[in-house]
Amino acid sequence: MLRHVTSLAALAAALAAHPASAQQSAPAPTVAQADAFVAAAEKQLAEESIEGAQIAWVNATYITDDTDALAARSGGRFTEMQVKLATEAARYRALPGLSADTRRKLDLLVGGITLPAPTRAGAAEELSTLFTRMGSSYGKGRGTLNGQPINGSDIEAAMGEERDPAKLKEMWVSWHDNVGAPMRNDYVAATKLTNEGAVGLGFKDAGALWRSGYDMKPDEFAALTDKLWGEVEPLYQALHTYVRWKLNEKYGDAVQAKTGPIRADLLGNMWAQEWGNIYDVVAPAGAGDLGYDIGDLLKAKQYDPIKMVKAGEGFYSSLGFAPLPESFWKRSQIVKPQDREVICHASAWNVDNIDDLRIKMCTKVNADDFITIHHELGHNYYQRAYNQQPFLYKNGANDGFHEAIGDFVALSITPDYLVKINLLDQAKVPAADKDIGLLLRQAMDKVAFLPFGLMVDKYRWQLFSGEIPAGQMQAGWDKLRLQYQGIVPPVTRDETKFDAGAKYHVAAGVPYTRYFLARILQFQFYEAACKQARWKGPLHRCSFFGDKAVGAKLDAMLKMGQSKPWPDALQAFTGTRDMSGKSMVAYFAPLKTWLDQQNKGKPSGW
Repeated sequence: MLRHVTSLAALAAALAAHPASAQQSAPAPTVAQADAFVAAAEKQLAEESIEGAQIAWVNATYITDDTDALAARSGGRFTEMQVKLATEAARYRALPGLSADTRRKLDLLVGGITLPAPTRAGAAEELSTLFTRMGSSYGKGRGTLNGQPINGSDIEAAMGEERDPAKLKEMWVSWHDNVGAPMRNDYVAATKLTNEGAVGLGFKDAGALWRSGYDMKPDEFAALTDKLWGEVEPLYQALHTYVRWKLNEKYGDAVQAKTGPIRADLLGNMWAQEWGNIYDVVAPAGAGDLGYDIGDLLKAKQYDPIKMVKAGEGFYSSLGFAPLPESFWKRSQIVKPQDREVICHASAWNVDNIDDLRIKMCTKVNADDFITIHHELGHNYYQRAYNQQPFLYKNGANDGFHEAIGDFVALSITPDYLVKINLLDQAKVPAADKDIGLLLRQAMDKVAFLPFGLMVDKYRWQLFSGEIPAGQMQAGWDKLRLQYQGIVPPVTRDETKFDAGAKYHVAAGVPYTRYFLARILQFQFYEAACKQARWKGPLHRCSFFGDKAVGAKLDAMLKMGQSKPWPDALQAFTGTRDMSGKSMVAYFAPLKTWLDQQNKGKPSGW
């Protein structure tokens, strides 16, 4: 959750000795002035952040025209403050003799803005208004099923359960037409403003700004993401070939051909980003029945959403982490309120940057939300671990780390873990001959997500750079989805559409590469944890539930926050400084061998 700062007057007082408007006539800055500037800016940010976070929380959990207006004004003031700070920080970055701490904080002030606005009057509030409006429009969005309106959380669930291709097409088209298309003009305006603000801060465009936040040059980071994709792409290609064949077997050539791309709405997810919901369609003969379904287990044990969150808390407690504060249970939105519009997209918050931890979900009793809970709580425990750091270091080592923590814990939701928390009977633990099924079920989410996680920001980077012109926004999206995912929409799309906007993170202006990195990092963290736990069986069966030595080493990394470059944090837990897809490839190696056997003689690619 981004921190919000809401008082410009106090900042102006704190920074009165360093007016940005006097840069040309001011004498050369000194190291002492840089240190003083950083201290004043950080103190002000820490003091002023809470009100903005409170406003954002109310807006997300109680969407009205009034809360939209409050959030837009608050966000505008925050952006103005960020830009002023970044502009001033840029004066000091090249000074010789800066301490490592001051230099790092200056870099974070300059590169830590996601949505910079131009410095001219009114631009920040205009940009904030655009993204507030798009985010709220998404939260209130509706598709249709059988001609009847259906809200966002319900349509997500229905996309995973429905198998009638006509109804899947109806839901897919209605959601993208009703949610994405209407925000197209707003998104064009927001992109222009964001780009202008980034250029004002000295970046080539906003995409370069986004890529600058990874302790390396923007072009080097883009090359790193391409390298990681190259390591895991063969695994995705094998999965795509197999799934396409199984969909053809179920639906026939008229719905899904044996060759070419896959129809997006057939994959059990509105964005075709995770395919686990159609595991029943692709399950291998004989080995496909895993012997249990987490959703069924939860219902049989009479779990409700609160009990599901308690179970997630229990995992972290087993590693030695302190229980969540009582305020978490009083202030979180765990179920969807019936009396108002809310943003159901799951998120984790630390409103006061100390211990006011919360999650915001519209939890349903199913496997997906059980896993999501473990993920979101990973954010909360990370937030609390680094809460003693200076304000500018109260963040993940990079944004991929923040997403990966809960993800790698969720990888430990194995049969062994389910037995230990009394969800699964020992007698029903699947035997070794079910391992391909277990791995395939995981791959349908973890592997299937990889190209989507990469191309959402590649799309926006190309919008920011002008490689995709405003008049080709839909065509550019379709081209990248075909290139990376090998999928196509169920109906022809034209330039009145804006399918990218039907994804929350695009509507809300949230960078997405973090999720691609998290898919890679979680397997590195998981493999390291399993080695620390001295696990002897197949990697995918490992659960480090209850291992307090793993928890202590994890806590040490989390407490670093963003105080050091991310390779330092990675090394602290895994022993290596290099991000790599090799741990993921090792995890799924038995499945890759099996997929290659199944795919013999079948065309691959699209």
